[in-house]
Amino acid sequence: MSDFQILIESILQLLITGVLVGALYGMMCVGLAMIFGIMRVINFAQGDFMMLGMYATYFAFGAFGIQAFFGAELGAYVAVMAAAPAMFLFGWIIHRLMIRRVTGTRTVGMEAEGHYAQLILTLGIALILQNGAMILFGADLVSIRTPLSSDAWALEPFGESMPILLFFNKSRVLTALFSAVAIIGLWLLIQRTFLGKSLRAAADNAEAATYMGINVDKSHRVAFAIGTAVTAMAGGLLATNYPFSPFVGLEYVIIMYAGVVLGGIGSVIGAFWGGMLIGLIQQFSTLVLPTQLQNATIFVCFLLVVMLRPQGLFGRNVERT
Repeated sequence: MSDFQILIESILQLLITGVLVGALYGMMCVGLAMIFGIMRVINFAQGDFMMLGMYATYFAFGAFGIQAFFGAELGAYVAVMAAAPAMFLFGWIIHRLMIRRVTGTRTVGMEAEGHYAQLILTLGIALILQNGAMILFGADLVSIRTPLSSDAWALEPFGESMPILLFFNKSRVLTALFSAVAIIGLWLLIQRTFLGKSLRAAADNAEAATYMGINVDKSHRVAFAIGTAVTAMAGGLLATNYPFSPFVGLEYVIIMYAGVVLGGIGSVIGAFWGGMLIGLIQQFSTLVLPTQLQNATIFVCFLLVVMLRPQGLFGRNVERT
């Protein structure tokens, strides 16, 4: 195989991996966009909600018999769907007991519109979740290993004319498809239902939405619960390929915020494409840089976008969710 063929094979393989990983990042970012875009809450605990989703999926897969009933291959994805309602309820409770006190119409008159209180509150929630998970689950790395994680489809796109072999990891392909279906379903919910209209109205102008008879507090609670569940589902899917511990959230919450800003604050679909872009940048950076500098490359691109197009690549200055 010539050097040119090796280069083409490497680029195409990185493109495939970037798209598959980026789809999962996009799902994480969409979960945050539901909270950050609609409620304007800077949620430092979002990565730890993802971590809880990973553990919820892990225990649903093993401890509750899903693996035995559905098998090792399908069971992991059933466990992700089983964990989602529990995480939705968890997000609902967290908002009902704490987050609502520093958001919505209650922020009128508060310094910096309540953002200082939100930062401290969500940081405290993050620390409690991290240390609570450490006490309950320990610090050892765990993962959901399925036969699909170590298996791949092989494809020769150019046939015998150019002997290039590309690999599609089966677990990552199914994860990407799962993410795409979830995002399409969420987009339809936001665009086509009365609930979605309420969420968009609450995001655009909470005071005006209140005058129109919309319960802004309830809309924010639903948005927070959906955002928690979506990010938790992304964590469960991630757990099928990567080991995790109680402190895994910190690594990914930065990626989530970068993806939301890259895509355009307030745009759910933009957040998905922002996460996709991060996956591609992360993979292609390995062509010229060591793996340890992948995240540095992401933030170089992030700073360029903030400088040249502060509204994000896929957003507009007036666009909201």
